[in-house]
Parts: sequence; C-alpha cells; structure tokens
Amino acid sequence: MLSQLTAEPSGGVRDRTPGYRAEPVTEPDPDPRSVRAAIRARRLRDQHFASELFADPAWDMLLDLYAARLEGRRVSVSSLCIAAAVPPTTALRWIGTMHDADLFGREADPTDKRRAHITLTDRAAAAMRGYFGAAARAGLVPA
Repeated sequence: MLSQLTAEPSGGVRDRTPGYRAEPVTEPDPDPRSVRAAIRARRLRDQHFASELFADPAWDMLLDLYAARLEGRRVSVSSLCIAAAVPPTTALRWIGTMHDADLFGREADPTDKRRAHITLTDRAAAAMRGYFGAAARAGLVPA
C-alpha cells in the first residue's frame, strides 16, 4: 500500500522533501572585540601550559584575519605569521594550505610590491560569522 502511495506514475519514487525550505539564517557580524577576546583567551592559555601543546596555527590565523576584516585592517604575511604563534616556516606552510582550501586570498601591496596582504575569502568570513553567531547563541561569547 505504501509503495503505491509513494510511487510516481513513471515507476520512480516521489520526492518526499517538503516543498518549503526555511530561509538560511544570516548572522550579523560579531563585534570585533569578541574575536579579539577569543585571541586573548588562546594566548592566556600559553601562560599556564606549554604553547606547543595547543599549536593551532590555522585557527589562530582565521581569528586574526577575521578580526582584521571586521576592523577594516589589512594583514601582511609577516604579521599573520606572528599571529599564528608558530615558527615562520610552519605559518607559511599553513598560509599556503589555507589558500589552497580557498579560505585565504592574497593581495599585492599597492605601495610595496615586495609585500603581500592575506585576506579571508568571503566563504571563510561567512563560516567565521556563522561560528561566532552559534557561539553567541550558546552563551559562549557576548552577542
């Protein structure tokens, strides 16, 4: 009986997906101070535990670039390497990995051709916005 109700006349199975889908939730940008607070909390941990126990350069760079984007600042490669809190070669490798994953973009410095700035892609910024929105709803960071 069920198979008769769900079968299409052509012999296929009818799509049971509801015809209505909720609009995607668009998160507002968090206050940059919330992002900077997350960065400070990560550095505070280094005062109590060996920093190499918690090395997460990808997350440190995402946080730094997201805060900079919210503040309207540009971040040089060398500055991002410092923010990663790992050796420069490791940070550069991670910048390449994040660029290949389409999370980071690279822009030439218009005033100094020897220098480049790293930016978050729109995709990465949307993911960070979603993360901070979810964290705020869970009461983990200020809204």
